[in-house]
Amino acid sequence: RKLFGVTTLDVCRARTFVAEAEGLDPLKTTVPVVGGHAGTTIVPLLSQANPGAAFTDEERDALTHRIMFGGDEVVQAKAGGGSATLSMAYTGAEFADRVMAGLAGGGGGGPRRWEPLQ
Repeated sequence: RKLFGVTTLDVCRARTFVAEAEGLDPLKTTVPVVGGHAGTTIVPLLSQANPGAAFTDEERDALTHRIMFGGDEVVQAKAGGGSATLSMAYTGAEFADRVMAGLAGGGGGGPRRWEPLQ
């Protein structure tokens, strides 16, 4: 038995926003995210970003807020006419690829854990 959790969309936003802020390639940037998938339940672990990034307290707080509420930013940009459908499709495919890799015995890459259920 396996348990799967989804933070892939939040991880994608976190790595994109951190890479943008630091002038890095988002495909070569990792930022672990824990928690849920709703506003303040999203917790980006900016101190564990790779490559490492240094932010002032103000920059960290603003970036954390942007990661937590990135979906709202998209809805506002679309004037209420939609949501982040392309981001959801991209990260859904990425998640499915990693689930399949994990079920096949690989780790799927990145900061994930495959834990047997007791």
